[in-house]
Amino acid sequence: MYYIGVDLGGTTIKVGLLNSDYEIIKKVVIPTGAERSSEEVLRDMAMLCREIMQEHNLTEEDVHSIGIGSPGIASPIEGIIHYASNLNFNEVNVRNEIQKYINLPVYVENDANCAALAEAICGAAKGEKDVVVMTLGTGVGGGIIINGKVYSGAFCGGGEIGHHVIEMNGRPCGCGRKGCLEQYASATALINDAKAAAKANAGSSLNDMVEDGNLDNMTAKIVFDAAQSGDEVAAAVLDQYFRYVAHGVANIVYMLQPSTVVLGGGMSAQKENLTGPVTQYAAEEMCPGLELRNPVKAAILGNDAGIIGAALVGTTL
Repeated sequence: MYYIGVDLGGTTIKVGLLNSDYEIIKKVVIPTGAERSSEEVLRDMAMLCREIMQEHNLTEEDVHSIGIGSPGIASPIEGIIHYASNLNFNEVNVRNEIQKYINLPVYVENDANCAALAEAICGAAKGEKDVVVMTLGTGVGGGIIINGKVYSGAFCGGGEIGHHVIEMNGRPCGCGRKGCLEQYASATALINDAKAAAKANAGSSLNDMVEDGNLDNMTAKIVFDAAQSGDEVAAAVLDQYFRYVAHGVANIVYMLQPSTVVLGGGMSAQKENLTGPVTQYAAEEMCPGLELRNPVKAAILGNDAGIIGAALVGTTL
């Protein structure tokens, strides 16, 4: 049996064909053309799915389903994207549109939930039934897996890990609240904190390691590299960052007590350099009976997680 997964973004549409071992055997990427109508975008998506099937001599009987991961709020059972901020999608029945061109079951799910599902089924948390994935990138996203299935709440909007408040009246967040985890634990937050620290400490190697000496070229990797080279300013920035991430992890464990917490997004490239300190600090925050029983892990599926998870949505409903 084969599965088709689609990672629908504001910039690109990524379509992957998975085999029975959940391995991507073909991947195609095309521009989304987000300014277009949902009907036009979905027609191109359906045609791409058909082309991949034809290339591998597959009939509709050979393919289990098409799963689509989308930003925003989506209902997998109904096959509807209720809202996607960077697309012209508002109460769009994706299933009906795709099935105009291809006769297969169609499911939709939030893209972060898809990535979490992939890490639970065949990634860093393979074999675990209760998993939370926290994605650390431009913002902080996440997905909750309970008993092997995505949990998204009564109205499909659950799992917004980045918007629980960790500091009352703290840093303003794009969501309208103040003090959200996203403003402290995202890669963006780390970069901003590193810029401020470098500006206040002219002797820090953070200033020397950015391209052209321009702090606007700061990256998360530079902060890690500077700290590992012995720069005390960078090390202090990182230590604070680890504690913020750990605070979020501890909150998740108190609320849900998953067997595994996985850190995804661009920051996961740091692997043990990230998960080691976060595990230590999160464990220090737990009380007896609610100990952090397993170390925090780094995601391993990278940019393919969205495709893989989307393809497998239909297998878990």
